[in-house]
Amino acid sequence: MGNRGPTLEDVAREAGVSRATVSRVVNGVRNVAPDIQRAVRDAVARTGYTPNQAARSLVTRRTGTVALVLSATGSAFAARVFSDPFFGRIVDGVLPALRERAIQPVLLVAESEQARTQLVEYLRQGGADGALVVPLDADDPLPAMLVAAGLPTVLFGRPRVGDRCAYVDLDNPAGARLAAEHLWATGRRRPATIAAPATAPTADERLDAFREALAAHGVTSVPVVRGRFTVDSGRRAMARLLKDHPAIDAVFAANDLMAQGACQYLREQGVAVPGTVAVVGFDDSMAARKAQPQLTTVRQPVERMAAAMTDLLIEQLDGGRSDPASKTFEPLLVVRESA
Repeated sequence: MGNRGPTLEDVAREAGVSRATVSRVVNGVRNVAPDIQRAVRDAVARTGYTPNQAARSLVTRRTGTVALVLSATGSAFAARVFSDPFFGRIVDGVLPALRERAIQPVLLVAESEQARTQLVEYLRQGGADGALVVPLDADDPLPAMLVAAGLPTVLFGRPRVGDRCAYVDLDNPAGARLAAEHLWATGRRRPATIAAPATAPTADERLDAFREALAAHGVTSVPVVRGRFTVDSGRRAMARLLKDHPAIDAVFAANDLMAQGACQYLREQGVAVPGTVAVVGFDDSMAARKAQPQLTTVRQPVERMAAAMTDLLIEQLDGGRSDPASKTFEPLLVVRESA
């Protein structure tokens, strides 16, 4: 091939197929037999062929990019996003799923009405082929705006009632019940909870299910303080719980960062964890393993959920589905030192 780059013809000769077949495989056309697709991809790898994105876009009418959108309606957007390992785990799940399809991610943020309007217009004008949206607030209007504009969209988390949008979600009530049943089984009879902010999409699901599971055992009063998904808010919530309810013997926090903050405050006050107060978190993030003691927590398979988001979006882009598809994942209790 000399000094020139490898061409479609080079790949076709290497794979033993026609140039047209190579073009169909490279451009993602679906009606190619799996064994021929594999032969072409192997030939692409051996020759080092790189598709010309501009030419490819003319054929497929795609940009080869997908928007990963972090969206919020409240304040302190950057602090909320970049202090929580949850969002990094979403990126870790999305990137490999896009990379294997030669699709590039574009990170976009929508923290205001103006930003949401600009984002929708950017996508309408072909800035990216679709959107993977992570809403931070239950009343976020962005998903409905994207769907109304006819843009392929998949959410992390269940959409608002009435919004028809594809999504992936966790069975959050089941996760909260796992925490409640574990605390009850280990002899805790005076539990409290550090709940999520009332605006969070999962807040009521986790809080209500935790209370209901304990009510089934005769626990009719569960003290609640809401945090803000941060270590500091967990510390403040734990301080308030200890002050107002000094006899509590367990705490369920709606994420690991708040549980980590609760453990820090308890340790500083000389309260043994789990000897005096057991602590259970939610997510099984890096914070769960960094906490002292390490957290018992409800595992949310964020990376797998993010990869599934990508699969659902690609189905939309390929025309494989017209209905809003969904996938719900099951939680798992991970028992460590704190409970």
